[in-house]
Amino acid sequence: MSEGLVIEVEQQRPMPLHGRIEAAPGELLALVGPSGAGKTSMLRVAAGLMKPQQGLVQVGGQTWCRIGGDGAPPLWQPPQQRHVGLVFQHYALMPHLSAAGNVALSLLHRPRAEREREAARWLAHVGLTGELVHRRPAQLSGGQQQRVAVARALARAPMLLLLDEPFSAVDMMARQGLYRLIADLRRELAVPMVLVTHDLNEARLLADRLVVMDAGQVLQSGTPEFVHRAPRTARVADLVGIANRWTGWWEGGDGHEPGWGWLRWGDAATGEPALRLRVRDKGRMSPGRAVTFVIPGDAITLADAHAAGRPGHFAARVDGVRHQGEITMATLTLAVAGGQPLVLTLSGPERRGLQAGQALAVAFDLAQVHLMPLRA
Repeated sequence: MSEGLVIEVEQQRPMPLHGRIEAAPGELLALVGPSGAGKTSMLRVAAGLMKPQQGLVQVGGQTWCRIGGDGAPPLWQPPQQRHVGLVFQHYALMPHLSAAGNVALSLLHRPRAEREREAARWLAHVGLTGELVHRRPAQLSGGQQQRVAVARALARAPMLLLLDEPFSAVDMMARQGLYRLIADLRRELAVPMVLVTHDLNEARLLADRLVVMDAGQVLQSGTPEFVHRAPRTARVADLVGIANRWTGWWEGGDGHEPGWGWLRWGDAATGEPALRLRVRDKGRMSPGRAVTFVIPGDAITLADAHAAGRPGHFAARVDGVRHQGEITMATLTLAVAGGQPLVLTLSGPERRGLQAGQALAVAFDLAQVHLMPLRA
């Protein structure tokens, strides 16, 4: 039995929910996907707020839920018997109580003097001290209220910490401070942490691993880098924000060097001749199959226009440039494979002097091309 978190769910009602997620002690897992993907439902199953038709919840070597599956007697622990810390999007604080009073609600099993002392300790731990601990929620900023909610969750000495869109109701300045708080807590707490978020940048910044969900189904899990570089399907690529995705045909291995093969890139409807690219062959695709493929942004660089025609270099035209502080978003059209679009996020010297209408070359690291089967 795992010492971390294991959740398995198989159900059709009241909403479809299928898949398995795992998190080790001290690991932060981010559930990402569109609204209605089932992210919060997974949290509700973990917390005991929703009983699945069939499922398993294990935390720290304890079984909190076991329904169906292996013929064993069903087991269901209600929420109050699970050691779970919950942090909600809209804080869920008692408006008539002070910050310290809200945290003390998690400590009602302790003597009053001990509750007050522990509440003050946890509030200080999340950065609230002095007269702030005596203020009611309406007298605190959004970021401060969320710190109270985190302190209340931690005061329960949870075996599992669940964070449901905890930063979306606060401004960006407060959000940055809360990011630092969660990063600090990850180093201190030896419990699994699960974060539900719509913000991909937030997930990549905070999480050890991503779980991508859609329509109640777990589609893929892995480190943010792995999911971004090797999405399992085109739908996963869309959900994690991979802008550069195209279609083609897989010819198969090149017959000379194991681990390499030929990809034909082009759209037959345009009448343009297909471009043959020598890319990595992972041995998972049958020859002649239609594929979709992606390449990560850091495998694409800009070069002078005269470099077009070299291996892995393609002529392009800049269509638009948007400077956004320390980064620049550039949209381009490639002069190959029917005029394919390309979106780049640039930083550093590469973005200097870039302007609409400019002709240049784009260099692809073809070893980083990732193929997926094209499904209708």
